[in-house]
Amino acid sequence: MTPGEHAPDPRGARSPAEFLARLRELKDWSGLTCRELSARAEARGDVLTRSTVANMLSRTTLPREELLTAFVRACGAGPAAPERWRSVRRELAGRRGDGVETPETATETGTDPETAREELPTLEGSPEGSPEGSPEGSPEGIPEDAPPVWPVAPVDEPPGPGPGPGAGFRIRRLLVPLVAVAALVFAGVSVVAFLRDGHTGHPPRTPTAPAAGDVRIRVVGTDLCLGERRGTRTGQVHQVPCAAADVPLYALVERGDGRWRIASDHPDHGAGCSGIPAGGRVPDAPYEDSACGDPTRIEEFTLEPYGLPVRGYRIVPAGFATPGRCVTVVGDRTAAWSRLAQAPCAPDAAGQLFDFDRRN
Repeated sequence: MTPGEHAPDPRGARSPAEFLARLRELKDWSGLTCRELSARAEARGDVLTRSTVANMLSRTTLPREELLTAFVRACGAGPAAPERWRSVRRELAGRRGDGVETPETATETGTDPETAREELPTLEGSPEGSPEGSPEGSPEGIPEDAPPVWPVAPVDEPPGPGPGPGAGFRIRRLLVPLVAVAALVFAGVSVVAFLRDGHTGHPPRTPTAPAAGDVRIRVVGTDLCLGERRGTRTGQVHQVPCAAADVPLYALVERGDGRWRIASDHPDHGAGCSGIPAGGRVPDAPYEDSACGDPTRIEEFTLEPYGLPVRGYRIVPAGFATPGRCVTVVGDRTAAWSRLAQAPCAPDAAGQLFDFDRRN
């Protein structure tokens, strides 16, 4: 909690996703860990377990009112804050189920309502509402009611049972545009595949295999590395510009049986470990740094190579974690400060590939 800084205000949130984003901001503002929030709630007579907090903040659906109240009270936002948060929650909940797409439902379905209302662009030379090639789009000087002219064989083509030179000419005319279209499609597919592999304009580089010692954990295909936002106590891991990725410092520690611990060294909070809260059983649980040795956290991972040749390594929670989950960059995967969380391992590993640069 920064002295003089007002607590985040839920008013203005237009969707459950925005509402939950402001709840996460409130937690950051409080400067309290999930464990500390749980203890404060218990002292007030509220029920708010650590795993419940992690679960609530990792989802995009509105929390129950009693859970919301306990959380806001524990954050210490003031006596009037719980009712303010409840009021906004009721307003958002009241928009659901009316059959009309709202900013809330648009966010959940991935549709931008403003974009959805935009008209399709009108092609130059064609009036609005006229498809390309309609009479309105006829070239200047050609009557609108003129019949279409189709390519025909030369009039002096000799008759005969074979196709003749005119047919070969028509075939060549058809093949040229088909080959051009095929080349464009192939180029487009190649670009899409290149981007989905995690590249954002950076040339491919050979990933550094995991090895015990000090490392900088880089998101494959970017100039972004893992780190925290200094000045907060949440431990949430983000992707940050590699040049500024020095809070905390990371190191790989072998644990045997192909498992690794990702140790952290924070300048303010000291030694810790990267992990997943609630035993990895909560969907979309945050990937965060905290003190080592918490039995409720997943603190060991397998670092699994992906692709032939290897394009990067997945960070996969080990132990009692939900099977088929990977540490993932969520949100805008090209933007600095996008957070990391547990998510289903994707077939294309988008946002899930890392390499481990040696740190001198």
